[in-house]
Amino acid sequence: MSITTKVRNIVLVHGAFADESSWSKVMVLLQAKGYDVTSVKNPLTSFKDDVDITRRAIAAQDGPVILVGHSYGGVVITEAGNDPKVAGLVYVAAFAPDAGQSILDISKDYPKPIGLDMLVPQADGFLIVSPAGIETAFAQDLTKEEQAQLIAMRPMTHGSIFAAQPTQAAWRSKPSWYIVALNDHMIAPEQEASMARQLNATTTTLASSHVAMLSHPKEVAKVIEDAAAGAE
Repeated sequence: MSITTKVRNIVLVHGAFADESSWSKVMVLLQAKGYDVTSVKNPLTSFKDDVDITRRAIAAQDGPVILVGHSYGGVVITEAGNDPKVAGLVYVAAFAPDAGQSILDISKDYPKPIGLDMLVPQADGFLIVSPAGIETAFAQDLTKEEQAQLIAMRPMTHGSIFAAQPTQAAWRSKPSWYIVALNDHMIAPEQEASMARQLNATTTTLASSHVAMLSHPKEVAKVIEDAAAGAE
């Protein structure tokens, strides 16, 4: 299927506790519409490593890009999105700090989500979400089979990412879209709504868990399509 929008490249950036396969449902929908889609595999070893691999993915695209981030991926796209190829940003239940702000900084004034108590520290500074965390706080609106897949594919993430600070916030100069997940237990929904307002983002609200791209893929894909059309 051909598309009429000039922006045909979509780069998807996953968060801290799910891998690039978390975009699988959205990716298929966008590809069916004719978009060229890249799902970045963040190493999650450091913020710099994740930004660097996202920048490489942007550089590989032929033409302008819509850059999409989920959860911690929002911090990554806030920095990597300053690339001149990036035409617009889409935040999916994602952190959207300003320059010099970390996840810890922007979250301190909001209720602590229950999912944060289900992160299991490892001896070397990495974190993993517990199986119970996947089932009750991360992806509580997915099927048992889908939850089991997420549990089997959980990445480990270095704890330093929570203190990472973008040097320049791309959303200050690029059009932005934001999806607020009303039933999010990993980021307070009121924090998501506040970040969307700060970005002056075109905002969509979904009755979703943290993983809106898996529980509401059609709606998420539609927002990304709207961004591709609106960022021209």
